[in-house]
Amino acid sequence: MLATLPATIGGYTDWRWRRIPNWLTVPALLLGVAANSAVGGWHGAKASLLGAALGLAILLPFVVVRSLGAGDWKLVGALGAFLGPQRLLVVLFATALLAGVMAVVLIVWKRRVLETLRNLWRILAAFLTLHLPDSQLSLENPQALKVPFGVAVAIVVVLYTAFQIRMAG
Repeated sequence: MLATLPATIGGYTDWRWRRIPNWLTVPALLLGVAANSAVGGWHGAKASLLGAALGLAILLPFVVVRSLGAGDWKLVGALGAFLGPQRLLVVLFATALLAGVMAVVLIVWKRRVLETLRNLWRILAAFLTLHLPDSQLSLENPQALKVPFGVAVAIVVVLYTAFQIRMAG
């Protein structure tokens, strides 16, 4: 339940300014580890650290190829500290689905379907030839359509938490 606070703030800052600040992610990671340690002792601390490491490890390749911002990456690491590895995997899977839907809606709304299909082909070709995609296909391109991943994460964490509370009560 504590994960909803940093997720919501991160989603808001990502929506409003397209940034997720360190003043949010670093204390959230520490709070997640501390809270799980207080509740679950060594087992809680271990689950918290594994969740943070898993979130950071899974999303690191996307940060390296510049298709995901570092703030999103750090937010997921912090949320992993709250959720632990198993719950984080559920949240990440649902977030990927929601972000995909958001991307399709944005692409259709902006009428960039053919351009997006060409870019997907260029990305696939780069990976098949073991090269990084062109910098034009990254977040560095000011013309690129960008889905606020932090917003998708926030929505999923809030819905997941509400579902967990409902199932428990």
